Amino acid sequence: MADRGLINVVILGVSFMFIFTAFNTAGMIEETVIQSVQKEGKFDGGSGYISLAIIYTVFAAANWGAPPVVSVCGPRNSMVLGAFLYCLFIAVFIYPMVWALYLGSVLLGLGAAILWTGEGSYLTLNSTPETIGRNSGIFWALQASSLMFGNIFVWQEFTGKEIIDPKTRIQVYVVLLVVCCVGTLMLFALRNKSPEDRADSPDGNRYGQRLYKAIFLCVSTERSIQLFKTKEMLMLGLCFAYTGLELNFYSGVYSTCIGNTKAFGEEAKSLIGIAGAFLGAGEIIGGAAFGLSGKLANRHGRDPIILLGFIVHMTAFYLIYINLPQSSPISEIVTDASYYPVLIHSNKYVAVLCGFLWGLGDSCYNTQVYSLLGSLFSEDSAPAFSLFFFTQSLTAAAGFFYSTYLILQWQLLIVAVFCVAGTMAFFQVK
Repeated sequence: MADRGLINVVILGVSFMFIFTAFNTAGMIEETVIQSVQKEGKFDGGSGYISLAIIYTVFAAANWGAPPVVSVCGPRNSMVLGAFLYCLFIAVFIYPMVWALYLGSVLLGLGAAILWTGEGSYLTLNSTPETIGRNSGIFWALQASSLMFGNIFVWQEFTGKEIIDPKTRIQVYVVLLVVCCVGTLMLFALRNKSPEDRADSPDGNRYGQRLYKAIFLCVSTERSIQLFKTKEMLMLGLCFAYTGLELNFYSGVYSTCIGNTKAFGEEAKSLIGIAGAFLGAGEIIGGAAFGLSGKLANRHGRDPIILLGFIVHMTAFYLIYINLPQSSPISEIVTDASYYPVLIHSNKYVAVLCGFLWGLGDSCYNTQVYSLLGSLFSEDSAPAFSLFFFTQSLTAAAGFFYSTYLILQWQLLIVAVFCVAGTMAFFQVK
């Protein structure tokens, strides 16, 4: 008979694949779509970067309150609530308004904190120290495949378009909304691993559960603060911060850079989808490989996988630096430098390769962080994952705020510095 925990992890991964096929795609094209809406003479004052910064700022703050919510509602119900707020945010782009965009960003930040803390808790509940590496890899590969499917769809829809017209925008976001709703409904298929753990069941000891959850509601946030002060969590904070900055770059900045690179001509907008699809391919290959090699990681440690991610990302940083114009993250700057990068003429194949390398490196870091948190803090999974997402989202928010002002070389320098610091910090945690 199949392991109930493994079945739950697969269902969880497929649900997140649908939800983030919608959201990751929406986020990667957000700034590009808003630029097109503004060219129609609408949406004055709206910014995709600011929207994403609001999302991750609220996400960071809400993570302090997410563990009690997960404790009271249960991981599954918490994830359903969070996923519903993702659906609301995607719906905003069908008929975009500035106030709705920013309100939706706030709601999504709240939903993201609940969704991801619930996911971390549920993944840990369905894993053992021996299977946490495997399950993290399987979940990450399934969830990351969203980047491939969503971006292939965008590539088809944006081919030959220099401006995203209203018909194309509505068609894209209606499809993404339906996909997100499907993923939300799939979360209802999740079940508890064992009969004795029935927090989501209406048939359990309700009074005992409520008393326990009321106590945990007061204790959980305090426990998060205590964990934050430990040596291991302080060291891991640098690695968490790096994952936030690289999330900022690949989920919003890199796609905008490609779309604003005039040397790509009419292919620029469709290349966003192709590069994003290859980024997803890198995530899938990395997640699957590290999931299948979970026993090897248990035997030899996680450091070799982190070292691989470090080398891959440093290579990607250099190739992006020489391949894309320095002004490309900032649409308002239109000069001759918009056409030419620093050292070579912009090459679309290099741009796509960098997407793949970024995805592969990202899977190295995230699968090992998940695995480490699940094993090192197995008794405090909800507070530990909450702190991870707090730090990650806070630095991602900072990244989106400065992305509005800094040219490409300075953004890459910041990411590279944190890559070195985060990698060294991870090596120090055993």
